[in-house]
Amino acid sequence: MKITSEQTKPSDHKQDKPLVLVETAFLASTASLIWFINYYFPIGPLLKVFFPVPIALLYLRWGHRAAWMGATVSGLLLSVLMGPTRSILFVIPFALMGVMLGGVWKRGGNWPISIFLGSLLGSIGFFFRFWLLSILLGQDLWIYLTAQVTELVEWGFVKLGLLAQPNLVLIQVIALIMIFLNNIVYLFVVHLVALLLLDRIGNPIPKPPKWVQVLLDYE
Repeated sequence: MKITSEQTKPSDHKQDKPLVLVETAFLASTASLIWFINYYFPIGPLLKVFFPVPIALLYLRWGHRAAWMGATVSGLLLSVLMGPTRSILFVIPFALMGVMLGGVWKRGGNWPISIFLGSLLGSIGFFFRFWLLSILLGQDLWIYLTAQVTELVEWGFVKLGLLAQPNLVLIQVIALIMIFLNNIVYLFVVHLVALLLLDRIGNPIPKPPKWVQVLLDYE
């Protein structure tokens, strides 16, 4: 029978403290290692979907204090290994996303809620990354992104036979929508990975919507 942090008595909680510390250190190191490997040896989106999972698992197993500690430890470890700039790019948004997802899953929140909140946090992290890198490079990367979206929209207008010229406001709105949709897809895949992985180790997340259960033949 699995013992959760809520079911333990005060005396049991004291006995669990070494286990909490060990698991926190292990999962924080795991999250840092996944980021480290993906940064220097990128293999597409394969490892990226695991970024927030170890911290979320900490929340599911030991609650918010362990999750925040894991997020902090992973950030400090990456700061030593890669420098503070690359470290903060992991903490914002992925470590914070792990804490947020773990909290929603722990409370039984459904997939639409956790995916929406995660996508919102991921979008904020995207703009934080753009802001930080723009400062470090001395260039406004948002202008570059806007130019890329402009080319895409103009191509779409040509294909649709529209003679209108897209204005700047429309371009920026489309860019925002694309960023948010990209984060929705990412969070959906993270949920699928967490569903299949965490369920096997005894820390399941809330069940997916019916159509996902049918698609995965999940019961």
